[in-house]
Amino acid sequence: QAPESFPPLRNETAVRVLRGRMKGIQGHCNSCYMDAALFSLFSCTSVLDSMLFMPFPLCERNVQGILRDEIVNPLRRTGFVKASSVMHLREQLTDKGQCSSFTNAEKDPEEFLNLIMQQILGIEPLLKLQSGGQKEQDCYCYQIFMDKQEDLVVPDVQQLVERSFLSSDLKLVEIPSCFIIQMPRFGKEYKMFSKIIPSLELDITDLLLDSPRECCLCGDVATLECS
Repeated sequence: QAPESFPPLRNETAVRVLRGRMKGIQGHCNSCYMDAALFSLFSCTSVLDSMLFMPFPLCERNVQGILRDEIVNPLRRTGFVKASSVMHLREQLTDKGQCSSFTNAEKDPEEFLNLIMQQILGIEPLLKLQSGGQKEQDCYCYQIFMDKQEDLVVPDVQQLVERSFLSSDLKLVEIPSCFIIQMPRFGKEYKMFSKIIPSLELDITDLLLDSPRECCLCGDVATLECS
């Protein structure tokens, strides 16, 4: 029997379904890292829906079924996912992974994504990065690392990504099919930024390796780049 599926929420429908009390993914027992990641990946975009429908080995269909039927479909249908559904997924991840603390401890979102995308579902890496002309690195998401900069009080995502790439001397080897970006981490004691403005579109022209770009002085194709 084909699984029931619901399209991602868009525009006015997204506002109507997702706004208000008892909306989103219910938190429980340090699940915030996973709740936020799942909401970002599936509520309003279909770019990773292959994770929900690709044929996987029988041993992995449990994880895929929970993700699709207990989390993504309820989120898109009613705008709410109960904590027990996320805990069901966390229990499966604990069984499949090498870490026994997925059901109770706070994790880095990148650790969760690597486990479910690479080790369990076997998806090809989404990003190819190169640092300073060295060997390419494959990864599933990009975490922004940067020093505190006084001129950035309320930055947007575009500024953070550009400055992070510049400070790490990074380039995208190719245009990614999906660009998952993790904002700067913070805890109860320290926040690098009190707010970050979402960039609804991201211009990656200057982040691409060997991409033809316009000279800022003459308008011809540039031959040199100054950081």
